[in-house]
Amino acid sequence: MKILVTGGAGFIGSCFVRHMLNKYKDYKIVNLDALTYAGNIENLDDIKDNPNYTFVHGNICDKKLASELVIDGKVDAVINFAAESHVDRSITGPEIFIETNIKGTLNLLQAAKEAKVQRFLQVSTDEVYGTLGKDGYFYETTPLAPNSPYSASKASADLLVRAYFETYKMPVLNTRCSNNYGPYQYPEKLIPFFISQLLKGEKVPVYGDGMNVRDWLYVYDHCSAIDTVLHKGRVGEVYNIGGHNEKTNLEITKIILDAMGKDESSIKYVEDRLGHDRRYAIDNHKIQTELGWQPSLTFEEGIKLTIDWYLNNQDWMKSIEQKKASLV
Repeated sequence: MKILVTGGAGFIGSCFVRHMLNKYKDYKIVNLDALTYAGNIENLDDIKDNPNYTFVHGNICDKKLASELVIDGKVDAVINFAAESHVDRSITGPEIFIETNIKGTLNLLQAAKEAKVQRFLQVSTDEVYGTLGKDGYFYETTPLAPNSPYSASKASADLLVRAYFETYKMPVLNTRCSNNYGPYQYPEKLIPFFISQLLKGEKVPVYGDGMNVRDWLYVYDHCSAIDTVLHKGRVGEVYNIGGHNEKTNLEITKIILDAMGKDESSIKYVEDRLGHDRRYAIDNHKIQTELGWQPSLTFEEGIKLTIDWYLNNQDWMKSIEQKKASLV
């Protein structure tokens, strides 16, 4: 297969590109990424010379480029990771989220329709479902009820993908995952940000009472799930991908503190985020029973690998922070 991966220099996208090239020696991967603040070409230094890998610097909002890569490039599948994804940024500046997450997805859908690709896989998030109480889970049939500009833009893109299946019978697939963790995650996200703060001797900020619950999924398990859906999924279907690892933000914080030899005096409680969803929890029965996918790591195994990776790759984190400072 020849696959266009958009957003392949970001956290999850770069891990997916690496996963696919390592697993499928005869697949060709074209990676389109705008290299915004969260995209880092250095994430793929280890595979940049692979003859089956091509990097293209560009934006999915560029309709002409999208058409060239999908139609003229004769790709068999499109996997769309490209997105603005930080909730806090969407609260202070929602416009770019609408531009990239909705209009960019539309450009890709249009190009994929014209090219008659074999598969179009939209990578989404459990945040499109809104929030849960103390009990219950998100199912693929749960109504969409996004609560932030970010999740609203992703829900909108999901609905566009659904419409292209219903209207044009395009072979689309949609995955919705829980919180990812692992190597190469941009240090504005909870786990790498907290590790970075503690390495600098600073306190870590915890929103509100710290009791907001998230389901955590190791990034390479997410990549294997997307791989599975791409090859085995039923077109037109949504597949939830979760790790069945519900943890409060405070629990995650304490795990990081303990791993780094710190105590709770390193916690700084801050005012809660606007529209902060209380709990996410995914039921992934469908992907497990239909497609035979299972997470390969327990949370305890995955979080240890993750913390060790950041501690052993402090130069990577410093490089990211220097780039961030140069953009200010």
